[in-house]
Amino acid sequence: MELISKTLFWVANSLLIPDIIMLLFLFGRSLLLIGGFYNQYMTKRKNDHRLNNAIKELDISLIDQLKELLPDKDNSLFIHYLRDLLSNKPSEEYSDFLLSNFENAANKDMALSKILAKMGPILGLIGTLIAMSPALVGLSTGDISGMAYNMQVVFATTVVGLVISIVGLITQQVKQRWYAKDVNHLEYVSRILLQKNH
Repeated sequence: MELISKTLFWVANSLLIPDIIMLLFLFGRSLLLIGGFYNQYMTKRKNDHRLNNAIKELDISLIDQLKELLPDKDNSLFIHYLRDLLSNKPSEEYSDFLLSNFENAANKDMALSKILAKMGPILGLIGTLIAMSPALVGLSTGDISGMAYNMQVVFATTVVGLVISIVGLITQQVKQRWYAKDVNHLEYVSRILLQKNH
């Protein structure tokens, strides 16, 4: 039994360094995500300012005017799929195909946020529990400096894991609202185009 316990303890302790490396990697990815998210926010704000009223007041006679309002380059998923929708011959089948592809692309864009939201707390908790064991051993043997070091690791892994999770959760929630609105706009434009076709 003692051999099994020591083996288990050794395996658990050996996971601390990979856990910390993963936390640092995900923390770096969360910083990059914040930068990309800010860029997406500014682009979406500009696109919404340009297109929201045009889509809201859209009818069959204003389709060409909406095309002219599109930015020169596809600066977001929404613009890319809206341009595709407006450029091809309207059909219910193609519209459904396009909307499904848009939803898949939106889910792919949100994948990193979902991973960070889930993995941050898990890796933080793993690091906390692994480092807590030697800290308690140091407390029982009177090794205060060793215990203090391990407690630093305990708190650091917890905090970094939670920060990663916060970034993931916030970006995921905001992007979900963005893409829900974009899907609604694409469906509306699609219905107007189908009216034109009939």
